[in-house]
Amino acid sequence: MPTRPQFPIKVFYDGSCSVCASEIEHYLRQEHGGRLLAVDISAPGFNPEPYNIALSGFMYELHVIDRSGAVYRGVEAFWAIWQAFPDSIRYRAMGAVVNIPVVNPAARLLYKAFARIRPYLPKRRGCGDGSCKIGRK
Repeated sequence: MPTRPQFPIKVFYDGSCSVCASEIEHYLRQEHGGRLLAVDISAPGFNPEPYNIALSGFMYELHVIDRSGAVYRGVEAFWAIWQAFPDSIRYRAMGAVVNIPVVNPAARLLYKAFARIRPYLPKRRGCGDGSCKIGRK
């Protein structure tokens, strides 16, 4: 099991990806007590340099960076997000299940498959200025 993140955490998502943005928007609509901060890596002003992660790395898989600088990628990034909802039985269960030794490798494999097809998914509408902020339709 990964180390529990220190909050708040920054969730780096591709705002131009309709699936990605919808997923992050779902989490942000819930009461998270300020534990989640969303960063759109598709925004023109996004600079990956301070994080020592290439933009291609951010684009390949979901990243979460906690207050201490710990980095969570892919399946572990989702696990870190779910930790922002300590009172949610659903997210606690999902976090426990995804860390079962037999389930974790399968979840990683499925996530890698998704990451490979993600660039071909429909883009979000209303992103004419190059930025696809959450909440836009």
